[in-house]
Amino acid sequence: MDTAWKGFLKSGIILLFLSSFVYIFYHINFLEFQKTPKPPFKNMSVSSDPGSNQNSCTFRWLSPKEIHEENILLDSIAWPNTPSVPAPVSLEGTSNAARSKFVILPRPGGGSWLVGDQLEVMIKMFDFKGHPKNHGGDFFLARLHNRALQAGVAGQVVDHLNGTYSAVFFLPWEGKSEVEVTLVHPSEAIPFLQRFSGERPNGMDYYSTFQSGSLTDTTLCNVCLPPTQQPQCNYTDLNTGELWFCYKPQNLSCDTRIKHFHKIRKPIKAEEDILFKRNGVTMNVRIPASGPAHVTAFLKKKARSNKDIPGTAGYYYKGLWSSLSGTRVQQFNNASAISQCLKDKVVLMYGDSTIRQWLDFLSEELADLRVYNLHITTQFGPFVALDHVNNIYVTFRCHGLPVCAGTSPVTELHYVANELNGIAGGKNTVVVIGVWAHLTSFPIKVYIRRIMSIRKAVVRLLARAPDTRIIIRTANLKQFPTRFLAQLSGDWPSLQRDKILRTMFKGINVYFVDAWEMTLAHYLKHELHPQRPIIKNMIDVVLSYICPSK
Repeated sequence: MDTAWKGFLKSGIILLFLSSFVYIFYHINFLEFQKTPKPPFKNMSVSSDPGSNQNSCTFRWLSPKEIHEENILLDSIAWPNTPSVPAPVSLEGTSNAARSKFVILPRPGGGSWLVGDQLEVMIKMFDFKGHPKNHGGDFFLARLHNRALQAGVAGQVVDHLNGTYSAVFFLPWEGKSEVEVTLVHPSEAIPFLQRFSGERPNGMDYYSTFQSGSLTDTTLCNVCLPPTQQPQCNYTDLNTGELWFCYKPQNLSCDTRIKHFHKIRKPIKAEEDILFKRNGVTMNVRIPASGPAHVTAFLKKKARSNKDIPGTAGYYYKGLWSSLSGTRVQQFNNASAISQCLKDKVVLMYGDSTIRQWLDFLSEELADLRVYNLHITTQFGPFVALDHVNNIYVTFRCHGLPVCAGTSPVTELHYVANELNGIAGGKNTVVVIGVWAHLTSFPIKVYIRRIMSIRKAVVRLLARAPDTRIIIRTANLKQFPTRFLAQLSGDWPSLQRDKILRTMFKGINVYFVDAWEMTLAHYLKHELHPQRPIIKNMIDVVLSYICPSK
């Protein structure tokens, strides 16, 4: 064998050896587990974000453009700074709803209130010692309502940063209206809510079950895990970049993971708990009126159009929701009307159980719409519903991790963006998205990245099929019975995510169902899963988007 052939053979053997080494290294270190955990967990000494601590998560990589957008979003939801509460925590300097007052300001220009006017209320806050507050940051809900008329409209609250606030209402109906202002959280509680999730997930523990033959094991999982001597399995989604990690079981490989479930952590008593007292103390407490709490509006000679009223999505009158944002809400009061609208339509629903409520409503209303659970016993789904007579096809699939409800096969937890990438779309396709409730205990940056990936997929879908109707459900109000759940998934973290969602989809051809105002304006109790009268109105809004009036 000549020298040239010997050199060629030697080079080939070396190349083959290197290729084998790279292949083995790749599979051991990336497909199996990370022996030395890298991001998303890191040690931080300094952070400008509220709730920073020494151990915090590093999240999915962002481009410079995305980083700029994230900074703008974080600025848009920045809460007013409040003086720190000195230890030991006391209620003495805390906002006290019972000592505070609101007053209805006179009508600009004088005279009687008229339908279409803007009503303004001034709120003045005092602490438990009766001293006037001199800074802002309290979290309020405000609504105008008439229970007898089943009428209600949400108010827009403005913080003047000096202990006073304005609540502004649109007067949409004739007759009497009563003002209701509720202190959800005093300003002193907000920094604790910010720290609660901060830069790390809090309040929930997530687990995966691993199984191979007779061997079974369960380990802790999350978007980030503290580094230990135990290796980690990396389940980061290759398409969206969404992070998920589990500690590797001792005697099983990472690809034996079969189930996902969660447990709520036992709450740890803290001195800040005093800021979250129910029963009329510091949480969800009504502010009394100084003077009359009601006004009477008279009908104008020339009625104002119910279109494009700034700041208010709509209102209830006689139990029915009317939009103030340009879309006339029709009433689909029987199965025939609903079926006629959905005839020949494909409706694809993605999100949490507040979206699944819509499928439940449709299946109860439409006798011909048969739901198939595909032999899945969990509430995660997926579910498929078919109406062969009217050629209606409806599906529901839960969004990807994190989810905190029951036990689910990991194979059924698909990220919404990946699902959207597989949709052809078109004029007969309706896509419904609602992602918020399961991410309130996670850092806001996790939510921003999730919505970024969904938005990219929405933009791609609309580019290839502009006639696709995309409907987005916002967060809704919900009052939890315990202090811990209010901190974990209450209205304040929901509000932050609601603002992010609306801002990120602004300017894109999507349609919103404003669940926030539809629950705030209604007389029914605020619940995670709104009651049927509210769901019926939401479905009317959805169907009005699908089948707009001519």
